[in-house]
Amino acid sequence: MAIFATELGFPEGPVLLDDGCFLCVEMSPETGQVSHLSADGKVKRVLAKTGRPNGLALDKYGNIWVAETDQRALLKMALDGQYEVFADRCGEEGFMFPNDVAVGPDGAIYMTDSGILEEDLAPGGDVNPDWYTMPFDGKIFRIDPDTRDVTCLCQGIQFANGLAFSPEGKLYANETLSGEIFEITPGGERIFFGNVVEEVRASDEMKGPDGMKFAADGSSYHCVFGQGDVTVLGPDGQVAARHPVKGAYPTNLVFGNSGEIYVTEMETGSIQCLNVGVEGLPLCGQN
Repeated sequence: MAIFATELGFPEGPVLLDDGCFLCVEMSPETGQVSHLSADGKVKRVLAKTGRPNGLALDKYGNIWVAETDQRALLKMALDGQYEVFADRCGEEGFMFPNDVAVGPDGAIYMTDSGILEEDLAPGGDVNPDWYTMPFDGKIFRIDPDTRDVTCLCQGIQFANGLAFSPEGKLYANETLSGEIFEITPGGERIFFGNVVEEVRASDEMKGPDGMKFAADGSSYHCVFGQGDVTVLGPDGQVAARHPVKGAYPTNLVFGNSGEIYVTEMETGSIQCLNVGVEGLPLCGQN
């Protein structure tokens, strides 16, 4: 394991650009920005301050899609940092906690909403001690980039978080509170796939799956927040490996070009590079 970049404020959402540079978000109150990192991780510049950006995805047209928690919106951003609020509701119901975002094989934007207001989950910046018993109504939305139509695919998820598409083009997402990974059918049904939590969670312990990506071989890589590792599930949903990171709170990952993953980690404020010996599945939006 190597440290790729440091001094990041609660980093999340790493994206690898065609030129070898990276994007990530910094969610801390002091930063609240989308950041651009040089290919060696040593030079950082602020692309845009948006409030509390969380998930990032890049489409084939060079648009950056940002799940922005503070603004409770999906943002459409250019590589120069200019952005617009693209969607902030489904029908008459506003978003609550935009979390992660991915581009689907159909070109649509898919976004998780964790189903709780940030000020209820973490009033004043400190996590509510009763967070585990709070009424989450996590959802997964499909947003059409041409018409701006927003459709709710499913709801009732106990803190909807990471999502990704498999080599077969199937949508997978996770539920942080249960540790479960599941397939989302086109009709919105949840089909259990696997669980990444190693030990039963203590009642006051925040632990569970966060960001996730698929490898080209069909295995899936899951950052397990509070567990300090990237857990690998095989195509059968069984745990195939666990890759420990420095710090207890890995948040998301992106595959590099030579069999490595780049992992954002909150406790150390870093991006870490781990050699896993497998190539990543090309992301739908960047094909």
